Amino acid sequence: MSPRRTTQVFCASTLYGAVTLAAAIDSGCFGAAGRRILLVTNNAPVPETTPALDEAEGFARLRGRFDSVLSWNEVISPLHPGGWTPRASDLPLLQRHLRKLWDLGDDRVELALESIQVTPALAIAQLLPEASITVYADGLMSYGPTRNKIDPLIGGRVSRLLHLDLVPGLAPLLLGEFGAVPEAVPVEAFTKCVEELAGPDPGTADEDGPALLLGQYLAALNLLTAAEEEELHLRMVRGAVARGHRRLVFKPHPTAPDAWSRSLVRAAEELGAELTIEDRPVLAEVLYRELRPALVVGCFSTALLTARTFYGLPVARVGTRPLLARLTPFQNSNRIPLTVVDAVVPPLDGPAGDGSGVGTEELNDLVAAVGFAMQPKIRPDLRAAAVRHLSGPLAERTRHHFTRRRLTVLGLPGGLPLPRHPGVRRLARRALRLRRALKR
Repeated sequence: MSPRRTTQVFCASTLYGAVTLAAAIDSGCFGAAGRRILLVTNNAPVPETTPALDEAEGFARLRGRFDSVLSWNEVISPLHPGGWTPRASDLPLLQRHLRKLWDLGDDRVELALESIQVTPALAIAQLLPEASITVYADGLMSYGPTRNKIDPLIGGRVSRLLHLDLVPGLAPLLLGEFGAVPEAVPVEAFTKCVEELAGPDPGTADEDGPALLLGQYLAALNLLTAAEEEELHLRMVRGAVARGHRRLVFKPHPTAPDAWSRSLVRAAEELGAELTIEDRPVLAEVLYRELRPALVVGCFSTALLTARTFYGLPVARVGTRPLLARLTPFQNSNRIPLTVVDAVVPPLDGPAGDGSGVGTEELNDLVAAVGFAMQPKIRPDLRAAAVRHLSGPLAERTRHHFTRRRLTVLGLPGGLPLPRHPGVRRLARRALRLRRALKR
């Protein structure tokens, strides 16, 4: 009897994710397989008008790692990948259909998924119930807790978490409740894939590179208003010029309004600087190689940490403190990326340096404390680290990462003391409900 063939299915929604997977394959993070499939998901609001990652510039150079490239959007068309999950009663039928559609037969299937707690990854995991799962994380959210509870029948299949080691020494919290073992994708493999994606080195950049400004389009996430985000970008321009940079390059989010870019060009001209808009849909890491920027500025983009850790470039942050103060609900998954960037990246309007000076152990405790405050029911094991941090010497310096109300509700150091008499507590809760009602 011949052994069963192993088919590995790699799911990716972004070019950054595809590069991460290619680096993981090149460095031996995945074993041998009879077939490797790249399953592309286009999660854009209107996928029909937005090119998928396999249509991006340079993807053809990564294509050779996979035996075939398939589209999840075509499988479930006309439904949207971000909004469809199979009904329980349809699972047996759809599971057989998918195996036939992809010619899986009785193959042993291994899945590599991103963002397993939401669709489309969750739907794909349900449709291949016997497959082992590797979750890969290509950004700072891997350092945060799982954003919501996952069915143990799926979470229990996750054996490991592949991640980029963006902050050396900082341990990821994602999927820790299932015992998923964190495994870092080698930096050299990732940067080599970026070089491959970018093509030949242009060799035209001089030693005095421009300041590269990174846009994120936070207004689309309802984290800022459009006017506030435009002002955030203007702060980047003013801060970079104040540091002595006269050549600036702005990399806008692909869906950001063109008017923002024009206002930045005018602002730079008024300050005696020249600003160029980089409108190609390329990764920031490709620009690091092409431009060799003298400074990289952003809010809480993962690209700030790849610049700092992988390419050794000076970085600076703008706007993290106001965002931390207004981010709601507290469980918002952007909180950990904000926390990490705020802790390790220096502010643009402050002295250049290596961040706030938070040590590795203290940073792990800070992230664990924020993670526990975000998801105390999913990660109750982090409570001891939270108490240790909030009682320690760095508590006052990092208090802006927490709200007094959250600390009070969870009974953590720094919260308000609660009355123990049950009658008094009932009155307090009633007064709080009344106050909320009046605000409406």
